[in-house]
Amino acid sequence: MRITANEIRQFSAWLTAGEKSAATIEKYTREALRFSQWLAGREPSRALARAYKETLVRSPAGVNGAVAALNCLFSFLGLPECRLKSVKIQRQIFRDESRELSQAEYRRLLAAAKSTRNERLLLVMETICATGIRVSELRFITVGAARRGRVDVRNKGKIRTVFLPCKLQKVLLRYAKARKIGDGPVFITRSGRPLDRSNIWADMKRLCRVADVAETKVFPHNLRHLFARTYYDLEKDIVRLADILGHASINTTRIYTMETGEVHRRQLEKMRLVI
Repeated sequence: MRITANEIRQFSAWLTAGEKSAATIEKYTREALRFSQWLAGREPSRALARAYKETLVRSPAGVNGAVAALNCLFSFLGLPECRLKSVKIQRQIFRDESRELSQAEYRRLLAAAKSTRNERLLLVMETICATGIRVSELRFITVGAARRGRVDVRNKGKIRTVFLPCKLQKVLLRYAKARKIGDGPVFITRSGRPLDRSNIWADMKRLCRVADVAETKVFPHNLRHLFARTYYDLEKDIVRLADILGHASINTTRIYTMETGEVHRRQLEKMRLVI
């Protein structure tokens, strides 16, 4: 059995039928394609799967996500003998400062979107950052939800309620009215389809130079991280935060509230334990 483009298409369809999220389908399909390219026409085997895993371990960031994707692929292909064990990685306790978006940088992005008259992007960023939703969940922000002030988000087999701040409600309804959007998703393309992450990603990247913010910090999911850090700094309630974000495990939420090494260093300085 060789993994061809046809097998990868079928794998993607299988994931869709299994009601995987759009982000998971995209990631798993991408990892399957990378593995197929690495195989270079060879038939997958346990030995080759392990050899490929070794290439992933050289860059540990994201290795277990890739392993999960490949294990799913092997299940689809009927190759359980190729399944791989996840890599034990010591939990990272500090966030990479080069990727952390600060509130000041976030506000510069908003100002840049406003100055370039990209009202849709401005409101998209505010909506994600004010609610903590995933970019894939923007489609649940409807005109009806804006009127009610709450959104029922269905994702990963779960339903959770997300509340909208009053100010955000008013801005969303004003935006929808100005664009004659009477019902359905607020954020749509010119053809009327719900906005997807690729549109938003590209638009945000274009703001970087205007806002003077490093590109490494500017992507939709980082707005969700900023929401999580801001909420935790105010409330110190990680259990409630996990519920708001829709996390099944608090360990996932801890990643979102992680501080940078520089913040930790400043805290050590405040202890004044060196005479």
